[in-house]
Amino acid sequence: MKKYSIVRIGSEYVVQAGDISILKVASRREAAKLVTDAAELLQEEPVAVAEEGPSIGRDMPDVS
Repeated sequence: MKKYSIVRIGSEYVVQAGDISILKVASRREAAKLVTDAAELLQEEPVAVAEEGPSIGRDMPDVS
């Protein structure tokens, strides 16, 4: 998992993952919330993908 950091640049805060800038926000509180949410999502178990599940683009009904 990458290390996240929050850097202040001028009046904005930049969320970084490693050395890559990901997102720019107006408040430090919002940046911290986004980092926490992202870390929680990355720790969750992946959802099993159905092999033959419905697809919006593929399972459109025929209209005559």
